[in-house]
Amino acid sequence: MRTDVTFPSSGLALAGILFTPDEPGPHPLPAIVVSHPGGGVKEQSPTTYGERLARAGFAVLAFDAARQGASEGEPRGEEDPFQRAEDVRAAVSHLTTRPEIDPERIGALGICASGGYVPYAAQTDRRIKAVATVSAADFGRVIREGVDGTQPPEVLDAVLARAGELRTAEARGEPPHREPWVPDEWRDSAHRQDRETWEFYRTARGAHPRAGGTRLPRDLDRIALYDSFALIRLLAPRPLLMIAGSAADTAHLSREAVAAATGPAELRTVDSATHVDLYDRDEHVTTAVAELTRFFTAHLAAAG
Repeated sequence: MRTDVTFPSSGLALAGILFTPDEPGPHPLPAIVVSHPGGGVKEQSPTTYGERLARAGFAVLAFDAARQGASEGEPRGEEDPFQRAEDVRAAVSHLTTRPEIDPERIGALGICASGGYVPYAAQTDRRIKAVATVSAADFGRVIREGVDGTQPPEVLDAVLARAGELRTAEARGEPPHREPWVPDEWRDSAHRQDRETWEFYRTARGAHPRAGGTRLPRDLDRIALYDSFALIRLLAPRPLLMIAGSAADTAHLSREAVAAATGPAELRTVDSATHVDLYDRDEHVTTAVAELTRFFTAHLAAAG
């Protein structure tokens, strides 16, 4: 069953979808918050995972981040890691108010950039009892070092200089400068992930009218300060599951985060899958959902 919901985060109304089993077992239900990739919306990969996890017996809340998708807030498309983490906490708060949900059995799942935001929020939100990620990316580290960690230092220098120039321009009355999350037309890139991202957001495969719009490059100076996993030890003793494709350019981020965790942490690799394959490719999503179901059943559904 699917129910549209709204809930507040920092004074803004966030739009969400609550998925529940068509034939739920005894109430109250264990629940999972699902947060979308950067530039994405709840109707894409969060719905793909949400529908399947609901069939496995969980209530699942997918939602649009503040200032994105169908949620409130200006300027549109702003990507603020700290607000994104607050949105995750707000989604947990909403679930605790619902009579069909057991507030002691709430987990969280982050996909892509939210694979960084969700663990970051959970480090200090002890209401989140189990944490999982799919194709996790630490957006701050990606800005600082590049997807594969080989970005020359002068690239970040240029990004930060431009962010400052754009902030100065706004202070002088110019409208915020915007750039597309994903170009409308394919442009050659040395990174396979760039092409895959374009294919997902700009073709019938995954396109959605509210996804992959414009972003504010002046946000990059704030994002560069953010570190998803610097305090990952605070998750302990709560469990962590990170799922990555064996062919994903971002897989090293999950490996390193699991290695740094001090509590129970596991890495599951999906053979032959790339970063974006795990958004929607059925054969790879099926594998990932099986791992997620196992993990959340062990750590939420059986809890007292």
